[in-house]
Amino acid sequence: MSTNRFYVPNGSGRRSSTHGGNDRFGGQFRGHWRDEVKIWWREIDKFLLAMVALLMMIGTAAVAAASPASADQLSTSAVTLDEFLFLKQHLVWQILGVGVMIGASMLTREQARRLGILLAAGMIVALMLVPLIGFEKNGAQRWINLGFSFQPSEFLKPGFAIALAWILTWRLRDQNLPVVPVVSGIMFVVAALLMLQPNLGATVLFAGVWFVLVLLSGVSVQRIAALIGGGIAVLTATYFLYDNARYRIDSFFSGGTAFDQVDLAERTLLAGGWTGSGLWLGIRKMSLPEAHTDYIFSVIGEEFGLLICALIVLLYLAIVLRVLLRLFDEDNLFVLLAGAGLVTQIGGQAFINILVNLQLFPSKGMTLPLVSYGGSSTIAVCLTIGLLLAITRRNPFLQRETPGLLDRLGQKEEKA
Repeated sequence: MSTNRFYVPNGSGRRSSTHGGNDRFGGQFRGHWRDEVKIWWREIDKFLLAMVALLMMIGTAAVAAASPASADQLSTSAVTLDEFLFLKQHLVWQILGVGVMIGASMLTREQARRLGILLAAGMIVALMLVPLIGFEKNGAQRWINLGFSFQPSEFLKPGFAIALAWILTWRLRDQNLPVVPVVSGIMFVVAALLMLQPNLGATVLFAGVWFVLVLLSGVSVQRIAALIGGGIAVLTATYFLYDNARYRIDSFFSGGTAFDQVDLAERTLLAGGWTGSGLWLGIRKMSLPEAHTDYIFSVIGEEFGLLICALIVLLYLAIVLRVLLRLFDEDNLFVLLAGAGLVTQIGGQAFINILVNLQLFPSKGMTLPLVSYGGSSTIAVCLTIGLLLAITRRNPFLQRETPGLLDRLGQKEEKA
């Protein structure tokens, strides 16, 4: 007997599948993997995927440029590191990251939501374990070793955005549910755990994602003003009570010295002019700490020039705008919030890193997404992009039968 497969609209603009017949083992089957790949390729945002791929290729070239400098700084009299050690490791992490990204992008929206919630819960528990079993690196206790080392805060980022988006949609079922206090409580717990490490940069990033999601969820202007006031109060308290934050802020406003990392980064960034000194011809990068991670943007400026730096900034802007334009016409509140939260996380981390390299923001110890070298960070960023691609997947042959979210808001304003 032949088996037929056909598709029907599922109300969210996505393609759902119905299967007929059983396989010889008596269970339902999903069709050939080639059909799944064709459906994925038809629904995926190819333009977003292309920009991500371009950034990753730029990242490979940038790590190749920075690897000799970092290897030289980390070498000792007893051990001399291979000057291309970080490039070789970066290629391995990128291959793994691409696999994770493609795999995550093939999930349905429901599967992506479940994965995000489980990831958030698991990583919050892991953050609680960091002070107990975590190990210290570069003066901060952020990593856990379970046969392999990983940084829980990196994998919490995509889960955090999706979990908060899911909680905020509870209001659609019951307007009286205290969703804003619930997500604010989660934010407080995460911030407290991060500040123990210490990890001020990640705390700022998580707070930014939380604020964007609360803002988009439809809270009143009075609550928004209260949230902004509360945020200012927390930052003020952090300055006086948290030595790490006070040191970074004071160093930023004092202008720094020629030996400060941020000042060295700016000097390295500008050393190559508009077109750069050329691959492996940079000199200032050799004295720059964390050249392959936190300050890779400065290495790009010295060896490839400010024009390539401008291209990278435009690519990040294009990624953010592309996702927002895709969400503007979305009629599913969870998709709108989750997509906005994920792209805020990617865009926010990128621009904080770039502003630090330009000496326009206090040093945060934050990598440049899709470009910097990293193990946990590379896999986590690729997972974030994969979930974002999964959530924004659309069947191009189906039209929405209901008005988009912004259309609904416009109709409400007209009635008011």
